[in-house]
Amino acid sequence: MAVSAHQAAKTLAVLKDWTVTNLELQKLLYIAHMVHLGEHGEPLISDNFEAWDYGPVVPGLYQHLKGFGADPIGNVFHSVPSISEGSREFVSLVDTVKNTRGFTPGRLVSITHWPEGAWAEYYRPGNKGIIIPNESIKSEYDRRAA
Repeated sequence: MAVSAHQAAKTLAVLKDWTVTNLELQKLLYIAHMVHLGEHGEPLISDNFEAWDYGPVVPGLYQHLKGFGADPIGNVFHSVPSISEGSREFVSLVDTVKNTRGFTPGRLVSITHWPEGAWAEYYRPGNKGIIIPNESIKSEYDRRAA
């Protein structure tokens, strides 16, 4: 069962000891969502990603965190429910953090900006509001796994 982007972001931030920036969080969330779709056939988060200039972005989450700029985000998720630690969603987020340990922000950007990926398929420079369909994100997972 999909969780909210805010729930997933809170979990990622906790797992990263609150050292993650908005940019990194968006990239990690996209990677976790893509892998979860590929491995479980269902979305990790219920929110949509859009194809923005800086990659796949969940707009509501971006707006919630943009005040931090390029600094690590603080805990602005006090009223956001936690994800159950035994759930598939939680495990997907833990796996993403483990599998991207040591990745620079630049490396995360290069992963999400893959020319054969879903972001590249829908990205139009300077445009916001273009949703990246989950079917395309799942197809990206399939292409990467091949």
